[in-house]
Amino acid sequence: MLNSAAAGRRLARRAVGLQALATLATALACLLSGREAASGALVGGAAMTLGSAIAGWGAFGGGVEGAGMALGRLLLGTAAKWVVVVAGLYLAIAVWNLPALPVLAGTAMAALAFLVGARLFQA
Repeated sequence: MLNSAAAGRRLARRAVGLQALATLATALACLLSGREAASGALVGGAAMTLGSAIAGWGAFGGGVEGAGMALGRLLLGTAAKWVVVVAGLYLAIAVWNLPALPVLAGTAMAALAFLVGARLFQA
């Protein structure tokens, strides 16, 4: 077997860690525009990071399973990720009235960091 579930869990943890770092860097950059902008970037990135952590846990949290069950866990984890991201964006923009552009920038940078991390840490 070329790729184990343990390797997938390690990859997910590393990619989520890189997302957290990218979120903090984006929030620090947005701090130049004010505290609300930094808070927005932090909330947007945190929503994406939390969603990715939930998706990774959902995809790799089970033991040895059949292909159908593994695919179902992957799809369920991905759906849960986007529910968390959309809820986080809604809370940040509509409820807490944080500026939309930094919120979206934090979300986009966290998503980009996940892609880079997945590519970088791939075995």
